[in-house]
Amino acid sequence: MSGLTIAQKIIKAHLVEGEMVKGSPIGLRIDQTLTQDATGTMAYLEFEAMGIPRVKTELSVAYIDHNTLQNGFMNADDHLYIRTCAKKYGLYFSRPGNGICHQVHLERFGVPGKTLIGSDSHTPTGGGLGMLAFGAGGLDVAVAMGGGAYHITMPEMVRVNLTGKLNDWVSAKDVILEVLRRLSVKGGVGRIIEYGGEGVKTLTVPERGTITNMGAELGASTSVFPSDENTRLFLAAQGREDQYVELKADDDAVYDLVIDIDLSTLVPAAACPHSPDNVKAISEIGAIKVDQVCIGSCTNSSYVDLMKVAHILKGKTVHDNVSLSIAPGSKQVYNMLAESGALSWMIDAGARILESACGPCIGMGQSPQSAGVSLRTFNRNFLGRSGTKDAQVYLVSPETAAISALTGVLTDPRTIGAMPEISMPVKFMINDNMVIKPASVEDAADVEVVRGPNIKPFPESRPVSDNIDCECILKVGDNITTDHIMPAGAKILPYRSNIPYLSNFCFEVCDEEFPSRAKEKNGGIIIGGENYGQGSSREHAALVPLYLGVKAVIAKSFARIHAANLVNAGILPLTFANAEDYDSISLGDKLKLSDLRNCIKEGREITLNANGKDIKLVSSLSDRDRDIILAGGLLEFTKL
Repeated sequence: MSGLTIAQKIIKAHLVEGEMVKGSPIGLRIDQTLTQDATGTMAYLEFEAMGIPRVKTELSVAYIDHNTLQNGFMNADDHLYIRTCAKKYGLYFSRPGNGICHQVHLERFGVPGKTLIGSDSHTPTGGGLGMLAFGAGGLDVAVAMGGGAYHITMPEMVRVNLTGKLNDWVSAKDVILEVLRRLSVKGGVGRIIEYGGEGVKTLTVPERGTITNMGAELGASTSVFPSDENTRLFLAAQGREDQYVELKADDDAVYDLVIDIDLSTLVPAAACPHSPDNVKAISEIGAIKVDQVCIGSCTNSSYVDLMKVAHILKGKTVHDNVSLSIAPGSKQVYNMLAESGALSWMIDAGARILESACGPCIGMGQSPQSAGVSLRTFNRNFLGRSGTKDAQVYLVSPETAAISALTGVLTDPRTIGAMPEISMPVKFMINDNMVIKPASVEDAADVEVVRGPNIKPFPESRPVSDNIDCECILKVGDNITTDHIMPAGAKILPYRSNIPYLSNFCFEVCDEEFPSRAKEKNGGIIIGGENYGQGSSREHAALVPLYLGVKAVIAKSFARIHAANLVNAGILPLTFANAEDYDSISLGDKLKLSDLRNCIKEGREITLNANGKDIKLVSSLSDRDRDIILAGGLLEFTKL
């Protein structure tokens, strides 16, 4: 019998349902959960609907990091609701200003070998610490908080074998950009990406976190690094050495795919508009004029990242034509920058210092000028995500971003001299005063959960009908993201707890008429291409279509989290048996699905009648998924 990978070891230790057979459904015991405020309100409404008095995980944390622009009462009301829920139901509450959930969780809560799911697609950041961390829909997180298993399909195992050492001015961002260049945004679907090899020892935990964070852009189930001496040193510096455990793959572990990367051969790179896998060397792109530079996000806002930026900016001035903003990833990072004097170097150079939050990454401020070129150290550059539809967004390392902010053009950092030497701290500044502990079990009964007027109920779902007779109310192409389906940004995010209002913006990037058409037609079926639903874990991309009456989505293929969210919402995800049949359906076509309930129950082939033509469809539902769809969604299924 062959040995186990890191991921397989953690799965084996947490397996509560199914068998570790590739492609088979499994259920995992979840040790920790996290939420953020853009998805958290709905997750806690769902948790309350389950009627469970207190979370049953080892640790659950509610973070406020997305909707921190309090323009009107909506965000503040949501924060109060989440804070009172956390107090009553047994969660820790990370206050606004304490930092981005993934950065703070890596610093203060993550534990090697533990399982974590979060209502944010970049939860796999925890893999940099040796966790098995998954992004998930809010309803999946609510179920896990209630003690339920997290269900996935047993993934394939991919090993990225790292050798050598990064040269000066080449960073962890360039490592994950290289993986994206090779595998694409679809290359991780159904897979766990596991890093190994001698090159791993040259990477710190925050650098590993950068790599596992952007593993979400591969469509991977998650990414994970070993827990080794570097992990121990990081935890010791955070005052948490007692939580260290060594974790590595067996020497004879078997992988479905092995990718070799010699770190010494990598060069500074950028993901060009409008996809994280559109990767080119900076020297190949050339010295394009830059209008804006944004440094931060859960990908690249660690202490060492920003200290490098500060040293690059020290004694210099941002180019006349460039707007530079910098957002430290956590209060810990912010405080340490201030204490060291590095914060003043940034300010003196002309940087605009933002609060420790997601900010521009989700279109929450700092939108570029019309057709502007924006260099960002973030993880996504989808069309319109910045808040400016025609902006040209490039994803780069903090070093490239800082140097380009000074020169005014995209600049290969290797051209400007010696790289500043910045070491990991032996001890981080530790002050958890912005984390509120939950009430005791005895006191929880006296805590009132406060709901503002913007918080609306969970949309009503219904069991799937025997027959669906409707129209194609939308047809979209390949790589449709959750930003296409349910946009983010400062105008929309405050209404994440108000599904009726949000419905007015559904698919507005693709078709501004979709919401009104869906309402006029009393819902219908959406037709999609490859990798439908890639990107964020936001379940609103399923809940809003549910509210608009979408009965099914038929696509060439689905991104993992979105497919799960559709099932959880009671919307049937189906794929074409023959991808060419996609071309035979147009907007407005009459579509009919017959004998659905029996087909789903029995796992039989489903046939779509499109304008009189029969088209064979494939349902990849597990037995549990079938039961959820037949019940009308996960919330109804959980109540059974």
